[in-house]
Amino acid sequence: MASRNFYFQMIIRVVLITLAALGSAYFVILEWFWVGGVFLISIGFQTYFLISYINKTNRKIAYFFDAIRNEDFTLRFPEKVSIQSFKELNSSLNRVNQLIQDVQLKLQVRERYYQEILKQIDIGIMTIDEKGHILYSNPFLEKLLNFRPLLHLKQFRQIDLKLYELIDNLGPFEQKYYQLVNEREKNQLFFKAVPINMEGKALLLVTVQDLHKELDEKETDSWVRLIRVLTHEIMNTITPITSISESLSKYYKVDEGGELKWENLNEDQIKNTVKGLNVIKIQGEDLMDFVQSYRSFLDLPNPDKSLVNIKALLERLKVLMRMENNSRKLEFNVLVEPEDLEFYIDEKQIAQVLINLSKNAIQSVEGQNNGELTIKASINAQGRKYIEVKDNGPGILAEQMDEIFVPFFTTKNGGTGIGLSLSKQIMHLHGGSIRVHSIPFKETTFVLTF
Repeated sequence: MASRNFYFQMIIRVVLITLAALGSAYFVILEWFWVGGVFLISIGFQTYFLISYINKTNRKIAYFFDAIRNEDFTLRFPEKVSIQSFKELNSSLNRVNQLIQDVQLKLQVRERYYQEILKQIDIGIMTIDEKGHILYSNPFLEKLLNFRPLLHLKQFRQIDLKLYELIDNLGPFEQKYYQLVNEREKNQLFFKAVPINMEGKALLLVTVQDLHKELDEKETDSWVRLIRVLTHEIMNTITPITSISESLSKYYKVDEGGELKWENLNEDQIKNTVKGLNVIKIQGEDLMDFVQSYRSFLDLPNPDKSLVNIKALLERLKVLMRMENNSRKLEFNVLVEPEDLEFYIDEKQIAQVLINLSKNAIQSVEGQNNGELTIKASINAQGRKYIEVKDNGPGILAEQMDEIFVPFFTTKNGGTGIGLSLSKQIMHLHGGSIRVHSIPFKETTFVLTF
């Protein structure tokens, strides 16, 4: 509406100037010079008013955009003016100004929200421009480095010269580790850099994680779970001993002089005593075996590595498993890609891991008509060699996934709970890892990565 009135005003003024020019020319031809002069003066006034009108409108729009650029939303244009076109233009500019102000306020609220999140997370974050200026760093990073405020990379020289060299040479998509030692503590830092582009500027987003803290938390959690399992196993063994001892002690009463009253004993009590002592002996032996298995877990020797043809090892494992389980309907597959693949391992230790995983898989598919066990050795996309043990049994419950590698945790009757934890320890000594993935009643896969 404002633009239509503006054009209407422009057309009227141009028409008046045109008419004045024609009138001036007409009266000059008639040699009525004084009348032509009046029209000529009128042309000057009309031109002046046209230019003023356009400049007034342009100045308003220019002020409006200057205010927006400077984020000044206090600028208001008067809407109570006599000229209708100016009134509508001012009203439109005020509405646009209010809309932009509302959007700006929402953006500020969102920005404060994200900044608050960055302040609370336990990961250091900073953005660096091409000249080394640190445009943003969250409080956790400043606390981790014990230095604030962080404004430029050169400040890292005051923290640690080698740390400065590491960050200064950190490129896009690079990951680096560094142990920062100060008078308070040691921190194992993990740096990761990602390039970003903001307002046409190339920036580097660097995240810093304190691995020492993460490892401490995981170690504490592991100890808690281990102690819980140890307590459970020991209590299961000791409780019957305590109960039987208490029951037997009631058979043997002494008089005031401390002499045992043998005449009070009958044949049934003597038989129960023998049985009770036998149970105590068995429970004691079980507890000794439990402690011995714990010692064997802790005293695992370092691997004696050599180059091993993995296909030959897996074929021997296949024969062994078939001999032990010839009565079960089981499809046992061995896949090696490439066939001449060799692993630098302790053959006896890795064979023990594979035997343990294979036995677990065979037990899980027991009773299934379509039981299947597949062992595959190959090289993954990252160039690392791996062995995969997969079965199609009922799988592992989600709540047990974090417990199965804890020493002495078991879901099987008569199981020691040492097999998987021992396998994990062997893989750790080989510098590798063991991971599990399970989809109930479809597949369970253990992956040994070297």
